[in-house]
Amino acid sequence: MTPTAHHPARALLTLLALVAGLLVAPTGPARAVPGKPPPLTTPWTSQALTGTPLPEYPRPQMTRPDWLTLNGEWQLRQSATDDPPQFGTDLPDRVNVPFPVESALSGVQRAANDNRHYLYYRRTFTVPPAWSGRRTLLHFGAVDWQSTVWVNGRQAGTHTGGYDAFALDVTPHLTGGSNELVVKVWDPTDSRQHGSLPPIGKQTETPDGIFYTPVSGIWQTVWLEPVPTASISRVDLTPHLATNTVRVRVHTRGDVSGHSVLAEALDGGTVVGTATGGFTEFSVPVPHARRWSPDDPYLYDLRVTLRAAGGAPVDRTTHYVGMREITTGMVNGVLRPKLNGQFVFQLGTLDQGYWPDGLYTAPTDAALAFDLQKHKDLGFNMVRKHIKVEPQRWFYHADRLGLLVWQDIPSLTAQNVDATDAQQAQFEAEAREIVDEHRSSPSVVAYTVYNEGWGERALADTRRVGQNVKNQDPTRLVNVHSGHNCCQSLGDPGTGDIDDWHVYLGPAAPSPSATRISVLGEFGGLGLRVPGHEYSPSGNFFAYEWQPNPTALTDRYLGLVAGTRNLMIGKGLSASVYTEITDLEGELNGFLTYDRRVVKMDQARVRAAHLALIEHSTRLGSTAPVALPTHARRSLQVTTPGHTNRYLRHRDSLAFTDVVDAASPALLRQDATYTVRPGLADPGCYSFESVNYPGQYLRHSHSRVRNAPDDGTALLRADATWCARVGLTGSGVSLESYNYRGRYLRHHDAQVWLSDGTGGEPWNQPALWAEDSTWAVAAPWAP
Repeated sequence: MTPTAHHPARALLTLLALVAGLLVAPTGPARAVPGKPPPLTTPWTSQALTGTPLPEYPRPQMTRPDWLTLNGEWQLRQSATDDPPQFGTDLPDRVNVPFPVESALSGVQRAANDNRHYLYYRRTFTVPPAWSGRRTLLHFGAVDWQSTVWVNGRQAGTHTGGYDAFALDVTPHLTGGSNELVVKVWDPTDSRQHGSLPPIGKQTETPDGIFYTPVSGIWQTVWLEPVPTASISRVDLTPHLATNTVRVRVHTRGDVSGHSVLAEALDGGTVVGTATGGFTEFSVPVPHARRWSPDDPYLYDLRVTLRAAGGAPVDRTTHYVGMREITTGMVNGVLRPKLNGQFVFQLGTLDQGYWPDGLYTAPTDAALAFDLQKHKDLGFNMVRKHIKVEPQRWFYHADRLGLLVWQDIPSLTAQNVDATDAQQAQFEAEAREIVDEHRSSPSVVAYTVYNEGWGERALADTRRVGQNVKNQDPTRLVNVHSGHNCCQSLGDPGTGDIDDWHVYLGPAAPSPSATRISVLGEFGGLGLRVPGHEYSPSGNFFAYEWQPNPTALTDRYLGLVAGTRNLMIGKGLSASVYTEITDLEGELNGFLTYDRRVVKMDQARVRAAHLALIEHSTRLGSTAPVALPTHARRSLQVTTPGHTNRYLRHRDSLAFTDVVDAASPALLRQDATYTVRPGLADPGCYSFESVNYPGQYLRHSHSRVRNAPDDGTALLRADATWCARVGLTGSGVSLESYNYRGRYLRHHDAQVWLSDGTGGEPWNQPALWAEDSTWAVAAPWAP
């Protein structure tokens, strides 16, 4: 287990990990098959197969001292048909569990389009004698996709789902000596074999572009654990900040009649709160609780003891909890996400979790933590785990490092979506398992249910599934459909906590509403090629926009960050997800190369920009409506430092800024004076009528601002209506377009435009956007 200097109570978990390290295999160090040469090596490739692969304790959120890893060399048989399992006989191939068979580290590295969708795994194991008298659980971190398990020739159980953990009680099937374990896996990926349609995320048998090499079979740790006859199976932890308590619900297996639960909160090894309860939710005090956040990811331990009727301890597990809450609420009239009651802009990347050596499976635990640490190094505070669910240890690393996690539900295929009722039900069942498995992780603050219409059948289904996830875990935000404005989406479901657009390159954003925060769920995709550090199974390389060198890439990216900041200030954007943290197969738009060896941008400049944006979000000024004097004449004065002697005026119908003073010609002073009228499209906003051309109003057309006569059309009246807000700089007034919310009256190079400051045209560049879009409503030059 990774040391956690910030949290002394982690010492207990570290101790458990050290104990576990002595039990990595039944008869000494597990062997590993030699790996195949990967297309690219990572800094951890050479370490992955030295000894037992991924030997760390696999479930940090619920620990017990005794366990046994079954990672390492297994036998393997691959078949194109659903053959009966073979017992008591060697299988022809060897594979390193838990690396998927398509990966180089598996030692198999089979082709993406291999049609042998049936995999048969075999190995033997011996249960330690010290476990006698207890039940033995066989755990699988994740197996893609449909599994059947036999122990000593007897079926022990089945499971369907490629991204969730499952456990089987194999005690009735064990012998005192060597035990044979056989696992059959059927993983059709997107082949549609036998009419299948499993959740697969980005996997495809024809990898190219934004879809990647499939992963089949066992891809997370397999392990054994002894438990009492009556035992704890899961503990759900929910912080409640208003009362400084953590709500605890204990799930069990076996007969717990008459049993009770003792829960103890520990801070630095010291018990600070205790409570007893049963098997419904009860509260444990955490006095003066230190709040968990990306800036201070403090974790308390929670010790849970199952006790018999007389009070004797029967089972004990140790957990951890971060005292934090995620909600939404109004901030200066804009609905925002709030972490512990404070709006903090959630700034993250798309993280797809692919590796050139292990594919879905990171080569080592240090590698698993690396991408998350790199997010922190770059100044991000959030990560969107995209169309994949990582092992429990990944969530632990996010918890201890302090990253907010948006967890996607892995989707059905993005192509030819025609799910049957049974297939839809299976997708929903897997979603429920994912939510239950990670509901106690403090880093997880949002679930994304659908992405760009992948697997979507009907809007009614989309809304229903989103609401079901919210009902299942109401303590987190639900993003019903990320990128509902994109691709094959059936449209905006209008439900959930989040309104999410995808815009490449962007940035751009929807307007927040009274019920949904505004989010830019994907944008960016700037690409840079780094020869020797890139790989594509198809030979094609893709990015949304190519840059020639690291300096140009960094400059362009920082422009996007500045545009994102302007959307936060002016339109109410509350979160953004940049594509993406690392390059992938054929997709070269990462901060890092696919092999994690090169950071492609200037990390110091990027970090500074990110931290500045996040800091700005915590002190956002009000953008509340401002009252202007109707039917009174006023002049609009520039507030940009160095240009405050300039005023908005019209000339040949177009709007400009010009220097105006008492000595200016009468015509210029008239051109720079408007009568404030109730808004032509909305009397709650305003229109500006020219003093010397009555009946003409200040309007925008193709982003340029000009005078135009009121022709009575709805378009003119909307274009000529401006909503007055507290200035974007915190003082003065900013004039927001009535029909293009988030775009403001802005001067640039003496001309006047409608701008959101997100980049592109010179008049829309992010620099000085807030200053240029803030005006003083001054005394009229033509009274």
